[in-house]
Amino acid sequence: MSRARRNWTGQGTAFFVNAPAFLRSPPFPGIKPALAAISHVRQAGDAPVVVADAVLDAVAEARVGGSFWGHRPDGIRPDGIRLVARAGVAVPQEALEGLSSQEIGIVGFGRRGQGVAGRALPSPVDPWAVVAGARSVHAAADDELAIVAGLLGVPVFAPDLRPVAAEALREAARSAVAAARYRDCFTGEPVDALHAVAQLADWRRHLDGNRGMAAASGMAFWKREAIRHFLWDGLCSPPFLSPQKGLRRAVRQGGALAVWPSRVPPAAMEEAREQGVTIAKVEDGFLRSRGLGAALHPPGSVVVDRSGIYYDARFPSDMEKLLATHGFTPALERRAARLRAMIRASGVTKYGKDEGRMIDLPQGRRTVLAVGQVEDDLSVEYGGAGVTGNLDLLKRVRAAEPDAFIVYRPHPDVQAGLRKGHLSDAAVLDQADAIDTGSPLMPLVQAVDEVHVLSSLTGFEALMRDRPVTVHGMPFYAGWGLTRDLAPANGRRGRFLTLDQLVAGALILYPRYLDPVTRLPCGPEIMVERLAGGAPSSMSWPVSWLIRLRTLQGKLQRFMTLSAEYFHG
Repeated sequence: MSRARRNWTGQGTAFFVNAPAFLRSPPFPGIKPALAAISHVRQAGDAPVVVADAVLDAVAEARVGGSFWGHRPDGIRPDGIRLVARAGVAVPQEALEGLSSQEIGIVGFGRRGQGVAGRALPSPVDPWAVVAGARSVHAAADDELAIVAGLLGVPVFAPDLRPVAAEALREAARSAVAAARYRDCFTGEPVDALHAVAQLADWRRHLDGNRGMAAASGMAFWKREAIRHFLWDGLCSPPFLSPQKGLRRAVRQGGALAVWPSRVPPAAMEEAREQGVTIAKVEDGFLRSRGLGAALHPPGSVVVDRSGIYYDARFPSDMEKLLATHGFTPALERRAARLRAMIRASGVTKYGKDEGRMIDLPQGRRTVLAVGQVEDDLSVEYGGAGVTGNLDLLKRVRAAEPDAFIVYRPHPDVQAGLRKGHLSDAAVLDQADAIDTGSPLMPLVQAVDEVHVLSSLTGFEALMRDRPVTVHGMPFYAGWGLTRDLAPANGRRGRFLTLDQLVAGALILYPRYLDPVTRLPCGPEIMVERLAGGAPSSMSWPVSWLIRLRTLQGKLQRFMTLSAEYFHG
């Protein structure tokens, strides 16, 4: 044989030393395998590893291990494939009784004349998907199919046709996990197997959320490199097509059409609904990048919502359903608490790390921060609850806080001259007491007595810092008992959430993140570390000249706006 077997674990199961580790990274496109690797096969002489039952239980719960990112062929369902066999492995006749060839899944390639006739499954195949509904698996005890079957409680028969004991399958799983050493792919530091399982679980959740995407429409070309990574499903990314071509492809394939809502005509989305095509709306996430989206900085985070979108309170969304129904585990809530502490300590906001000089606030008087928004943003149109713009918001804040010292904070995209919503100083100061554009936002949030928002994410960021928030619209974080809500109640909400439950849903479960350094899908903790540390983005270099042009355009637009104000008094 060209590959030598070496039973280095001493636990009764032999492995090829150069076979892939059972717990391994997906083949992320465009990323070197060595960079993405969470495991390396251990070598002879390495210290033995003890794998606790908790690790195996975590593997089974997360359904990671083997090529979990692989194909899930049509017809794989709980009552689909009933028998799974490694190609070339003999199957006893009694196991085949009552089964058609389409109910027998054959994995891999074997010698002619051996094994059993059945349905050849594509490679790579997700072993968890094909094994979960089977009544038996036929493979060697140390085969990944057998290991997965053992963890799922599916009976396994060896090539000699004898059943493999459940204890032996669990020992094979233990040996398979112990046969590798593990690393944090974001830092390069060694980690234990449980840490690796948690990373793979996050990746599985990310990839599973992309299954069935037939096409993507409305994605600005300067975002497409990032979007390809965000929407990769383990096998491919959806092609970028016009809404018409994307819809035709989605109908043909029976898949979803991913869209950037502001760049796809409503008529196209309505046509998709009429034809029964699921629309997956893609938008910036809540920890997005080190720069403004309007200034062409690619997003570091997006959300993908197949029910609606988080900022449109008129209809249900995946976010709303998650917050209303999810069973938040104590472990998830603890993770959310740690994440919230990281965000507070780092000073990171939606647009990166806070900087600037703090505005002077009066002593002995109630202070309120009113946060402006981009007036033509869809979050204002669909979540504004009838508030018509920044001036209307300011009037409502003054009515609610007649004696307070009100500080108005314009949106950074508006201040940069890139989006709609500018108010003259005179108009602002007719309602507010001060205009602030330079203070570090989160220290300002923490310095005032209360924050008033329409639907701004600043309200959510204020909640994470334990500040009182009054909401005039209906953003995703309103209606859960954490804010003072002035808009009419949304009947789909009303569940009382803790702050950590809200953070878990909004920052851990709902969005997807890409590490700006490695371009690998990551958790929010990595994004916070990168933003706080000022790490350069590997995704921004192709559009640097566009960023400079967009910045110049914004300065010119702002100059013209201020000039018009000056000449018109």
